Amino acid sequence: MTNELSFTHEFIPGRSERTLLMLHGTGGDEHQLVPLGRELDQAAAILSPRGKVLEGGNPRFFRRLAEGVFDLEDLKVQTDALAEFVRNAARHYQLDLEQLVAVGYSNGANIAASILLRQPDLLRAAIMLRAMVPFMPDALPDLSGVVVWIAGGKQDMLIPRANTERLAEMLSEAGAEVTAQFFDAGHPLTNTELVLAKRWLDATALPPAA
Repeated sequence: MTNELSFTHEFIPGRSERTLLMLHGTGGDEHQLVPLGRELDQAAAILSPRGKVLEGGNPRFFRRLAEGVFDLEDLKVQTDALAEFVRNAARHYQLDLEQLVAVGYSNGANIAASILLRQPDLLRAAIMLRAMVPFMPDALPDLSGVVVWIAGGKQDMLIPRANTERLAEMLSEAGAEVTAQFFDAGHPLTNTELVLAKRWLDATALPPAA
């Protein structure tokens, strides 16, 4: 790992131009979502970083003050650091950023949403599983041409449905093409939504940036 690649990570080369940026939940690591990435797209390259923040020994991508209450200053710092890592990794591994798809679960989904809002030129597509509004921006970025698939759990005790719906509305207002679906589930994922996520991804071809 070079100095530029400042996140501990796993990289698996692919057979297509697509790269899946796998972003784990609290307590996960760079290996946790690799099997999910392979289920979603067997041909894509996989770039899977480990969050740098520890909460009770559990890796996260940014600090929180309490359940659902984020340390907004740390969120900004960690969002920018992750975005820089992704750009450096793209150069190092010769990846096409126009074919990058973020796949995040819980804490990983939240930092993916933060990247969209704070670094809108980085991601063209995202699958966000159990996501919530990371922060309220002063002004919405231009997310025209960005496609997003969001999955929420109707019985999720950690993330209120209204919060996920607000995130979907916010990204739509910013110009993204958003599909949000809610499933009979809690915070853990279900096979049904993973099948639908793969179906969505299979149908998603990212055109060259304008």
